[in-house]
Amino acid sequence: MRVIAGTARRLNLKTPEGMDTRPTTDRIKETLFNILAPDLYGCRFLDLFAGSGGIGIEALSRGAAEAVFVDNSPKAAACIKENLKLTRLDAKGSFLRMDVLSALSRLDGGKKFDYIFMDPPYQMEWERRTLEYLTDSDLLSEEGIVIVEASKETAFDFAGELGWNIIRDKVYKTNKHVFLKPAGREAV
Repeated sequence: MRVIAGTARRLNLKTPEGMDTRPTTDRIKETLFNILAPDLYGCRFLDLFAGSGGIGIEALSRGAAEAVFVDNSPKAAACIKENLKLTRLDAKGSFLRMDVLSALSRLDGGKKFDYIFMDPPYQMEWERRTLEYLTDSDLLSEEGIVIVEASKETAFDFAGELGWNIIRDKVYKTNKHVFLKPAGREAV
Protein backbone atom coordinates (compact mmCIF):
# COMPACT_ATOMS: atom_id res chain seq x y z
CA MET A 1 0.00 0.00 0.00
CA ARG A 2 1.35 3.40 -0.93
CA VAL A 3 0.50 7.08 -0.95
CA ILE A 4 -0.85 7.80 -4.43
CA ALA A 5 -0.51 11.58 -4.82
CA GLY A 6 0.65 14.77 -3.17
CA THR A 7 3.66 15.57 -1.01
CA ALA A 8 4.17 11.96 0.12
CA ARG A 9 3.50 10.42 -3.30
CA ARG A 10 4.92 6.95 -3.94
CA LEU A 11 5.94 6.31 -0.34
CA ASN A 12 5.07 2.80 0.80
CA LEU A 13 3.03 2.65 4.00
CA LYS A 14 3.23 -0.07 6.60
CA THR A 15 0.14 -2.00 7.62
CA PRO A 16 -0.56 -3.61 10.99
CA GLU A 17 0.35 -7.28 11.11
CA GLY A 18 -2.46 -9.81 11.27
CA MET A 19 -5.97 -10.00 9.88
CA ASP A 20 -7.51 -7.22 11.99
CA THR A 21 -7.37 -4.61 9.21
CA ARG A 22 -8.32 -4.49 5.54
CA PRO A 23 -6.23 -1.78 3.90
CA THR A 24 -8.08 0.04 1.13
CA THR A 25 -6.54 -0.93 -2.20
CA ASP A 26 -4.67 1.70 -4.19
CA ARG A 27 -7.24 1.60 -6.99
CA ILE A 28 -10.20 2.18 -4.63
CA LYS A 29 -8.27 4.87 -2.75
CA GLU A 30 -7.48 6.63 -6.03
CA THR A 31 -11.15 6.58 -7.06
CA LEU A 32 -12.22 7.94 -3.66
CA PHE A 33 -9.72 10.80 -3.77
CA ASN A 34 -10.61 11.68 -7.36
CA ILE A 35 -14.13 12.28 -6.03
CA LEU A 36 -12.91 14.31 -3.03
CA ALA A 37 -10.13 16.25 -4.79
CA PRO A 38 -11.95 19.54 -5.50
CA ASP A 39 -12.68 20.22 -1.81
CA LEU A 40 -9.79 18.51 -0.06
CA TYR A 41 -7.26 21.33 0.21
CA GLY A 42 -7.24 22.90 3.67
CA CYS A 43 -9.94 20.61 5.06
CA ARG A 44 -10.12 18.84 8.41
CA PHE A 45 -10.29 15.06 8.03
CA LEU A 46 -11.40 12.49 10.63
CA ASP A 47 -10.31 8.89 9.91
CA LEU A 48 -12.31 6.44 12.06
CA PHE A 49 -11.32 2.76 12.38
CA ALA A 50 -8.10 4.05 10.84
CA GLY A 51 -6.03 0.84 10.69
CA SER A 52 -2.79 1.86 8.96
CA GLY A 53 -3.94 5.47 8.56
CA GLY A 54 -3.69 5.20 4.78
CA ILE A 55 -6.84 7.19 4.02
CA GLY A 56 -6.11 10.08 6.38
CA ILE A 57 -2.47 10.16 5.27
CA GLU A 58 -3.57 10.32 1.64
CA ALA A 59 -5.81 13.28 2.57
CA LEU A 60 -2.88 15.04 4.28
CA SER A 61 -0.57 14.33 1.37
CA ARG A 62 -3.12 15.92 -0.98
CA GLY A 63 -3.46 19.11 1.04
CA ALA A 64 -5.76 18.52 4.00
CA ALA A 65 -4.81 20.89 6.83
CA GLU A 66 -5.29 18.33 9.58
CA ALA A 67 -6.25 14.70 10.13
CA VAL A 68 -7.29 12.95 13.31
CA PHE A 69 -6.92 9.17 13.35
CA VAL A 70 -8.98 6.92 15.63
CA ASP A 71 -8.39 3.22 16.29
CA ASN A 72 -8.35 1.22 19.51
CA SER A 73 -5.70 -1.29 18.40
CA PRO A 74 -2.17 -0.89 19.80
CA LYS A 75 -0.83 -2.30 16.50
CA ALA A 76 -2.77 0.31 14.51
CA ALA A 77 -1.56 3.09 16.83
CA ALA A 78 2.08 2.14 16.32
CA CYS A 79 1.59 1.73 12.56
CA ILE A 80 -0.13 5.11 12.10
CA LYS A 81 2.52 6.93 14.12
CA GLU A 82 5.25 5.25 12.06
CA ASN A 83 3.49 6.08 8.76
CA LEU A 84 2.99 9.72 9.76
CA LYS A 85 6.68 10.01 10.60
CA LEU A 86 7.71 8.23 7.37
CA THR A 87 5.62 10.62 5.26
CA ARG A 88 6.73 13.66 7.29
CA LEU A 89 3.08 14.50 7.93
CA ASP A 90 3.18 13.92 11.68
CA ALA A 91 2.82 17.65 12.46
CA LYS A 92 -0.60 17.63 10.77
CA GLY A 93 -1.88 14.35 12.23
CA SER A 94 -3.02 13.36 15.68
CA PHE A 95 -4.12 10.01 17.03
CA LEU A 96 -6.69 8.83 19.56
CA ARG A 97 -6.24 5.23 20.71
CA MET A 98 -9.73 4.39 21.90
CA ASP A 99 -13.00 3.01 20.61
CA VAL A 100 -14.72 5.18 18.04
CA LEU A 101 -17.74 6.20 20.11
CA SER A 102 -15.51 7.32 23.01
CA ALA A 103 -13.33 9.27 20.58
CA LEU A 104 -16.34 10.98 19.01
CA SER A 105 -17.54 11.96 22.47
CA ARG A 106 -14.11 13.37 23.33
CA LEU A 107 -13.91 15.33 20.05
CA ASP A 108 -17.49 16.65 20.24
CA GLY A 109 -17.73 20.36 21.01
CA GLY A 110 -14.30 21.06 19.53
CA LYS A 111 -13.19 21.31 15.93
CA LYS A 112 -15.57 20.50 13.12
CA PHE A 113 -14.54 18.13 10.34
CA ASP A 114 -15.14 18.57 6.63
CA TYR A 115 -14.81 14.84 6.01
CA ILE A 116 -15.51 12.02 8.42
CA PHE A 117 -14.34 8.75 6.91
CA MET A 118 -14.99 5.36 8.46
CA ASP A 119 -13.99 1.85 7.48
CA PRO A 120 -15.43 -0.24 10.33
CA PRO A 121 -15.26 -4.02 10.68
CA TYR A 122 -17.82 -5.52 8.31
CA GLN A 123 -21.13 -7.01 9.47
CA MET A 124 -20.95 -5.58 13.00
CA GLU A 125 -23.31 -2.60 12.51
CA TRP A 126 -20.65 0.00 13.37
CA GLU A 127 -21.88 2.07 10.43
CA ARG A 128 -25.28 2.47 12.07
CA ARG A 129 -23.92 3.07 15.60
CA THR A 130 -21.49 5.70 14.36
CA LEU A 131 -24.10 7.49 12.26
CA GLU A 132 -26.50 7.42 15.24
CA TYR A 133 -23.90 9.24 17.29
CA LEU A 134 -23.09 11.72 14.53
CA THR A 135 -26.79 12.56 14.06
CA ASP A 136 -26.84 14.55 17.30
CA SER A 137 -23.22 15.70 17.28
CA ASP A 138 -21.66 18.91 16.02
CA LEU A 139 -18.53 17.24 14.64
CA LEU A 140 -19.46 17.67 10.98
CA SER A 141 -18.96 21.09 9.40
CA GLU A 142 -21.88 22.78 7.62
CA GLU A 143 -20.73 21.47 4.21
CA GLY A 144 -19.23 18.28 5.65
CA ILE A 145 -19.65 14.77 4.32
CA VAL A 146 -19.50 11.37 6.01
CA ILE A 147 -17.98 8.62 3.88
CA VAL A 148 -18.45 4.98 4.84
CA GLU A 149 -16.44 2.14 3.35
CA ALA A 150 -18.57 -0.98 3.74
CA SER A 151 -19.05 -4.40 2.27
CA LYS A 152 -21.01 -4.40 -0.97
CA GLU A 153 -23.87 -6.19 0.80
CA THR A 154 -24.24 -3.67 3.64
CA ALA A 155 -27.65 -2.00 3.44
CA PHE A 156 -28.03 1.64 4.42
CA ASP A 157 -31.84 1.65 4.53
CA PHE A 158 -31.59 2.92 8.12
CA ALA A 159 -29.86 6.16 7.04
CA GLY A 160 -33.06 8.10 6.34
CA GLU A 161 -34.63 7.25 9.69
CA LEU A 162 -31.47 8.54 11.41
CA GLY A 163 -31.66 11.81 9.48
CA TRP A 164 -29.05 11.16 6.78
CA ASN A 165 -29.32 11.45 3.01
CA ILE A 166 -27.20 9.27 0.78
CA ILE A 167 -25.83 11.71 -1.77
CA ARG A 168 -23.66 9.26 -3.66
CA ASP A 169 -22.46 5.69 -3.59
CA LYS A 170 -19.65 4.08 -5.50
CA VAL A 171 -19.72 0.28 -5.72
CA TYR A 172 -16.60 -1.79 -6.36
CA LYS A 173 -16.15 -5.59 -6.70
CA THR A 174 -16.44 -6.45 -3.00
CA ASN A 175 -17.11 -3.18 -1.21
CA LYS A 176 -18.48 0.32 -1.64
CA HIS A 177 -18.20 3.93 -0.53
CA VAL A 178 -21.38 5.59 0.67
CA PHE A 179 -21.40 9.41 0.92
CA LEU A 180 -23.87 10.92 3.39
CA LYS A 181 -25.01 14.37 4.52
CA PRO A 182 -27.47 15.28 7.25
CA ALA A 183 -31.01 15.63 5.89
CA GLY A 184 -31.84 19.22 5.07
CA ARG A 185 -28.35 20.13 3.87
CA GLU A 186 -27.88 20.56 0.17
CA ALA A 187 -26.02 17.79 -1.64
CA VAL A 188 -22.72 18.75 -3.22
